[in-house]
Amino acid sequence: MTLDLVGRPLAVSSPQGRFAAGAARLDGRTMTSATAVGKQLFATFDTGEVLRVHLGLYGAWDLYGDVSPLGDGARARSSLGAPRVRPGAVMDAQPSTRRLRMGEGESEVAVDAGATWPPPPIGQVRVRLDSGSVVADLRGPTACEVLTADEAALVRDRLGPDPLVVEDVDTAGEVVVDRVTRRNVAVGQLLMDQAVVAGIGNIYRAELLFRARLDPWTPGRRVPADVVRAVWRDWTGLLADGVRDGMILTREDLDAAGRAAAVADPTLRHWVYGRAGQPCRVCGTPVRVEEMATRKLYRCPVCQV
Repeated sequence: MTLDLVGRPLAVSSPQGRFAAGAARLDGRTMTSATAVGKQLFATFDTGEVLRVHLGLYGAWDLYGDVSPLGDGARARSSLGAPRVRPGAVMDAQPSTRRLRMGEGESEVAVDAGATWPPPPIGQVRVRLDSGSVVADLRGPTACEVLTADEAALVRDRLGPDPLVVEDVDTAGEVVVDRVTRRNVAVGQLLMDQAVVAGIGNIYRAELLFRARLDPWTPGRRVPADVVRAVWRDWTGLLADGVRDGMILTREDLDAAGRAAAVADPTLRHWVYGRAGQPCRVCGTPVRVEEMATRKLYRCPVCQV
C-alpha cells in the first residue's frame, strides 16, 4: 500500500468525521516514508508528523485504483508515475478497476469500470488517503492518530521485534526468547502480545504452535529456549513466504499439485486454524477450538502436548 502513496501529496479526509482534526493536519502534505511494525503502520509526512494506525482485530484498509499487486509478479510496480485522475471523472484505463482489502484477511474484488473517481466511501471510513490514482480507506482500527516523531518513537520502542523490519533476525529472536521464557503466561497468549513479538495474528499463532507441536497453554517459562527460538525462525520464514505469495499458507507437506490446490482453496492452507471439529491432518483427532484472552484458539489435543 505505502508503495503507492509515498512521495506524493495526499488529500486526507475523515468521511466518518471521527478523525477530522487529524486529517486536517495532514491534508495536502506528502507522505515521505512508511513502516509497518506488526499490525501498526507509522507513516511520516513532510511536516515531521506521523500517522499511526493500529489495525487491531477488526481494522482493515480498502484500496482502490492502480494498486500494486500482492504476491509474485508486478509487486515492485509503482503507481507513483501513473496519471492523476480528476475528481468526478469516469475511470477508464487509469486507475485500474479493482479493490483490495488488507486486514486479518485479504481479498481482491472487481469494481464497476464505469464508477466515478474517487469511489464513494463504503461504511464508516475513519480516514481516507487519496494520491489521485490510489485511494486508501481505513475502517475499524484500534488506533488512528497523528503523533510527533518523538511520540511515534516511544510507541515503536514498546513493540516487540518484527522479522520484516529488524536489522538482525537472530539478535531479535533472542529478545523474543527472553520475553517468553521469563513469563508465567501461556505461550499462546504471549505470542499474541505485541510487546513480546510484533505481528503474530491468530492464524500464525495457531499454525506456529502446531508446527512446533507445542501446547498453547504451556506457561512461557516452561517452554525451552530452543523451542521458542525455533518458533521465531519458523515464523520468520513463513512471514517471508506470506509477503512473497500474498497469502498465508503454512502446510509444508504439500507437493506441487497440493500447493496449487491450496492456492485456489483457502481451506487447504492450514494445519489447524479454522478447522474446529475436523480431523487433525496428522493424527485424525478432531481439532479443538477454545478461547484464550478473548480470541479463538485452534489446536490438536493429541499432537500438541
